[in-house]
Amino acid sequence: MKVLYAASEAVPFVKTGGLADVAGSLPAALVKDGVDCRVILPKYGAIAEDIRSSMEHIYDGVLNVAWRDKFIGIDKYVLNGVTYYFVDNEEYFNRDGFYGYPDDAERFSFFCRAVLNFLPALDFWPDLIHSNDWHAALINVFLRLEHMDDARYTGIKTLFTIHNLKYQGVFSKDIMTDVLGLDWQYFNNGDFEFFDAVNFMKAGIIYADYISTVSKTYAEEIQYDYYGEHLDGLLRARRENLFGIVNGIDYAVYDPSTDPNIYVNYNAKKAVEGKSDNKVHLQRELTLPENRRIPMIAMITRLVANKGLDLVIRVIDEILQHEDVQFVLLGTGDRSYEDWFKDLAWRYPNKTSINIRFSNELAQRIYAASDIFLMPSMFEPCGLGQLIAMRYGSIPVVRETGGLKDTVVQFDRADVDKGNGFLFYEYNAHEMMYAIKRALAAYANLREWRQLVFTAMHSDFSWTRSAKQYEKLYEHIVGGH
Repeated sequence: MKVLYAASEAVPFVKTGGLADVAGSLPAALVKDGVDCRVILPKYGAIAEDIRSSMEHIYDGVLNVAWRDKFIGIDKYVLNGVTYYFVDNEEYFNRDGFYGYPDDAERFSFFCRAVLNFLPALDFWPDLIHSNDWHAALINVFLRLEHMDDARYTGIKTLFTIHNLKYQGVFSKDIMTDVLGLDWQYFNNGDFEFFDAVNFMKAGIIYADYISTVSKTYAEEIQYDYYGEHLDGLLRARRENLFGIVNGIDYAVYDPSTDPNIYVNYNAKKAVEGKSDNKVHLQRELTLPENRRIPMIAMITRLVANKGLDLVIRVIDEILQHEDVQFVLLGTGDRSYEDWFKDLAWRYPNKTSINIRFSNELAQRIYAASDIFLMPSMFEPCGLGQLIAMRYGSIPVVRETGGLKDTVVQFDRADVDKGNGFLFYEYNAHEMMYAIKRALAAYANLREWRQLVFTAMHSDFSWTRSAKQYEKLYEHIVGGH
């Protein structure tokens, strides 16, 4: 099986969000399992110089973008057994940032065309192209509209993965001919049209053979109006070809027994003691009162509305006033949330540590030191925070939505071997508070808590498991069943 994995970002080259983690881990897990999976992405100027200078240059040419010709280069780089191809055009990709430019439609339609037009220049012909999010969505469109008269392309199947339906790549309709070079019929028939604008993701969904998203529950949720971001009707129409597979995490990176970023390494057997040691060190680093037994609640998150911060704001004062806890937050985002949490730290200097920045190293130390990990998201396609937290024995308190529902199992005192966290259903601050209180009650019972931490740390969310599910789906698609 030959798979070309197309994405706009991948660890360790470039990262803005969870897609990069997936694109950096899933192909490696597939290769390990015998799938010839290769990755293609833009060659951004921000990729580290030592990597850029080690790339092998394999192609130079010209690509037609509607009415203009643009230079294109293809570079190749092998890392951990995975072959990466980079689409090079300095004008489009040698910039300080990655997204959010006025010409994003042109930049990423160029990337999508490049992936297909230069397949003959690669030493590789895929059975399946696995494209991800709106930046790579037009690969599915161009394959069907521009390459079907070439027998080499007719056998290629497509899978399109939605990582977050909220971000769809919506642009002015003027780009149909000027940038995309496509006939207006594909706008007028609804393939691209979206409230009188052009929608890359919508077109990607329509033209893909199969669609997947990053958890089973999210695959169901997006077929309904509340989560569907105006594409729920289309997704319902394609439900037979829509699958949900939970993301994994890299167990070599996220491993408390070897992690170089935490103060004291530990395993599942010694987790409670190991975490207490890490807690004291973190308290010292964050200038909180040192106390091994005080429960520490953590949030590592983007400070945006859909992460459930309004629920936290509603009840955190009540929790801090009435419970003997410490609250640690790490993240950046909307200014209003940043200011609110800074004010919280001023009100409760001995109980809170608010860190308005992002640091991978500090994040790892918080996972290792905290007891409870709070993730009350309004929606969460998959979520990685709860998976990492469980790997480090920090017990998730989450809202029952998307990937959170698929990965966190309610702890039940009557059956202590099963649960790995605490859930609440309604998007309601007091429901969240009661879930936190249930977690604190379990924490007070050391025998109970040891079991809970042990179960959480033995939950399997490695990429090995997810890769197997993707392989099965690939075989299904290519086999044409």
